[in-house]
Amino acid sequence: MNSLIYTTATRIIVPVTLVLAVIVLLRGHNDPGGGFIGGLLAALAVAILEKARGVDAARAWLRVEPLTIAGAGLVAAIAAGLWGALEHGMFLTGVWPFYGPNAAGVNEGVPAGSILLFDLGVFLVVVGGVSGILFTLEEAGVPAEQPDDEEDS
Repeated sequence: MNSLIYTTATRIIVPVTLVLAVIVLLRGHNDPGGGFIGGLLAALAVAILEKARGVDAARAWLRVEPLTIAGAGLVAAIAAGLWGALEHGMFLTGVWPFYGPNAAGVNEGVPAGSILLFDLGVFLVVVGGVSGILFTLEEAGVPAEQPDDEEDS
């Protein structure tokens, strides 16, 4: 797209969309949101960038092939499931890594566990998958219109 306004607005829209995607991802394991919606927002940022600057610029901006991103997400999601299986004997059981009670009797630890890891995996699968499809469709181009065959009656 050769629009100066769109290209200029992309400089603001893409970072804001990515920050919103991360916020939705991080709040998703406690509230509505999560990896899928955050991944769609991040893929939207890639799509906006691709339309403004082209596929090559969007690929360079990602720095990693979309299929690699999706594969890393799949590994993270499977790791979250295996973590639950190792801790509790059931695949995809939520695990919260607390170290134990402190002097006040409150559990200390990281308030992010296997659920956040799973959401991160879903996020990466969605970003990689949607970006890969978008790039493939854009590189294939729009086929030229074929005139309809007119039948002689």
